[in-house]
Amino acid sequence: MRYLTESFALGALRRGRPVEQFLGPAGSPERPGIRYIEVRPTRIHYEIYLHTLEDVGHETFVDVVEFPPLYTDDEEEEFGRLVATRDDPLGALAAAEALTGAGRGRWVNAGVVQDEYLDYVVAGRPANSAPDGYPWAVPPSKR
Repeated sequence: MRYLTESFALGALRRGRPVEQFLGPAGSPERPGIRYIEVRPTRIHYEIYLHTLEDVGHETFVDVVEFPPLYTDDEEEEFGRLVATRDDPLGALAAAEALTGAGRGRWVNAGVVQDEYLDYVVAGRPANSAPDGYPWAVPPSKR
């Protein structure tokens, strides 16, 4: 089972392990990109990073952490943009979901986002929904 139940996602965060979620395509047809969200535990709180990257991968290159940022005008984009912090893991998941449209049942352990990306590539980079038919996350500002 790829996706974490809420209790498993919270448990991972409490143990100091990040969780991630592939959010789908970004950018434009001329400059395609992808997005994913990461919740990272630190000593004092939970940090929420939004990664917006150039879609430079293919079936044998899916290591999204190696992809260049889609927008290079901001140095923070090199490692993701810190979009929020929260004091508790449930609040961090809720904030990430509220800010990006991420789905509660779609969190994965760190590193599994590249498997999600591979599914996306193999399926022909669908624009409207994930390969399993789940709609892509829509940020609240675009709803």
